[in-house]
Amino acid sequence: MLGINGTEMLILVVVALVVIGPKRLPEYAQKLRDLVRQMRRMAEGAKDSVRRDFGDDFNDVDWQKLDPRQYDPRRIVREALVEEDSAIRESKLREQSTPASDKPAQAIDSEGSTDLADSAAESRPKTLSPIERFQAQTVLRDRSINAPFDTEAT
Repeated sequence: MLGINGTEMLILVVVALVVIGPKRLPEYAQKLRDLVRQMRRMAEGAKDSVRRDFGDDFNDVDWQKLDPRQYDPRRIVREALVEEDSAIRESKLREQSTPASDKPAQAIDSEGSTDLADSAAESRPKTLSPIERFQAQTVLRDRSINAPFDTEAT
């Protein structure tokens, strides 16, 4: 609460008791109570006016999902890679599931010669998803060597 720990709060209360004194303490306690109640009423009024302004859509918002403390960059990157990976796999499945009659039987290159489209597809390098590339690099990495560290970059 405002960067004040329990010990500091106790010291502030004791100082307030000494400064205010026992005669005026009930009067100031009542003023504090009225101030807190007024602040609560103002906060509730602001909430109600926002709900009126936004209408029914305001109740459908998942506020916890929009909390900035919930953002984890590693999770966001991981989800993006999984989405890209699934999109790549879906496109590969669509390519494999198309019938042979839909594919062109021959492809004409710049010299005018014809090749089978299937042989051209086989000669192309296989595209890996980002997760598959990461897994392949992880296997090749030598863990006995430390990663390079540039002291001037930090």
